[in-house]
Amino acid sequence: MAFLGAHVSISGGVENSISRGVELGCEAVQIFSKNQRQWKSAPLSEKSIREFRENIEKSPLKQVVIHDSYLINLAHPDRESRQKSIDSFIDEMIRADQLNIPYLVFHPGSHLKSGEEAGIGLIADSLNRAIDKQHNGSVMLLVETTAGQGDNLGYRFEQIAEIISNVENKKRMGVCFDTAHAFEAGYDIRTEQSYKKTFEEFDRIIGLERLRVFHLNDSKTEIGSHVDRHENIGKGLMGEEPFRMLVNDKRFSNHAMILETPGGDEMYKVNLSLLKSFRIPKNVGGK
Repeated sequence: MAFLGAHVSISGGVENSISRGVELGCEAVQIFSKNQRQWKSAPLSEKSIREFRENIEKSPLKQVVIHDSYLINLAHPDRESRQKSIDSFIDEMIRADQLNIPYLVFHPGSHLKSGEEAGIGLIADSLNRAIDKQHNGSVMLLVETTAGQGDNLGYRFEQIAEIISNVENKKRMGVCFDTAHAFEAGYDIRTEQSYKKTFEEFDRIIGLERLRVFHLNDSKTEIGSHVDRHENIGKGLMGEEPFRMLVNDKRFSNHAMILETPGGDEMYKVNLSLLKSFRIPKNVGGK
């Protein structure tokens, strides 16, 4: 079954994130690899890397994912600003490999009025340059689906497919499906029929084999609103049913499903408990 978890703090060092996730009842965690509000951070120490790996080995966690800094914009039309983002993204890739983390989730970027096609081209070019610099690395780069707020790209499956098609080393590319973002972008998964239709569309346009991680968030805003506002599971406009279907979908049985819901650790515990209650026992069967 899918590995349920949450985004946890790295306060005091990345090595401390593992015990926090375990205490919450996580089966998977997502972390930042550094202070996501700063462009520059000190390199990971050998002590932190060693302790992080040791803590993972001793823990019951099945998967760890990194989310890159929100400062990064791989679609920035200004050359110097984009280079700053590429350099920071490469640093994220290096940190993922040092920690032996398989997936780096990133927001594709904002075109800042330069136009969607130009922005998509710049994202692909940025990824090619980053992978070329870190060609011996192993981390898979996961494009996150977005709500399409403002000038943000990645709110249509076609945009994500175009980005991936223009990346030379496609083996390094995957997708993170954020439920709230997809809903806010206009993709409905609230009923069995609409759920089936959305993932059939994803498979046709991108390919389900590229979908590696989920962000599980309900939405405070209406379907197609293009306004990114997360809500706790079952408390928003999506309701419980999409999440019930996701946690029982056999196609995603080896996928991390990460909460980014409001309310901090206490609400993570509530949401995790609810998600676990949705699970159908194996002998009863799932989707």
